[in-house]
Amino acid sequence: MNTLVLWDIDLTLIDARGLGHEWYRTALRAAAGLDLVHTPSFPGRTERAITLELLAAHDLEPTEELVTRLHAELIDVATRERDLLPSRGRALPGASAALAALAAREDVVQSLVTGNLVEIARFKLAAFGLDEHVDFEIGGYGSVSAHRPALVLEAVRLASAKHTREFRSVVIGDTPHDVDAALHHGAVAVGVATGRSTAAELREAGAHVVLTDLSDTAAVLDAVLGEP
Repeated sequence: MNTLVLWDIDLTLIDARGLGHEWYRTALRAAAGLDLVHTPSFPGRTERAITLELLAAHDLEPTEELVTRLHAELIDVATRERDLLPSRGRALPGASAALAALAAREDVVQSLVTGNLVEIARFKLAAFGLDEHVDFEIGGYGSVSAHRPALVLEAVRLASAKHTREFRSVVIGDTPHDVDAALHHGAVAVGVATGRSTAAELREAGAHVVLTDLSDTAAVLDAVLGEP
């Protein structure tokens, strides 16, 4: 059976904490002329969910036009600051080795289920040399929906259409939102306790496997390829 591995990015593969807050501050000022006074929760949430909450909290009607404009400004600031990313964050231990080890298998396809917009996802992974083994064309991204399970559905749909076959899907992430999104679609949920959620919280959310981090490549392969 072929396996589709769907990675989260932030605090699963990389740590670039603080950037989201700064980029939204710049984007909100550019899109609406307002200063950021309310910062939504970021971990495990999609860009669309964050944007809708942020606009409402600043007394702005979250029209599709304004959402699109804010996302365009986010991409613009990320594009301007992409060269700063290597000095503002880091790849998490074992991320590169895990991606390479899975890429060496003919029965594995790797993509993303991330709250990030696709353009920002590319910048973040490329900054740390983690983009080589990821197929960005078949990912589920934060513009798709405010609800993370919809991102998994989109990634599975795109992967199945591109490869004309069905996959056993595995979602790897650091929050209960990642776990819930996997379970919602019958995917294997692998929790990685490198973010703000503890291993116990990930297990309680229903993760089939919980890893302390990605530093043990053999353990990552077993989590992805073994039976939950």
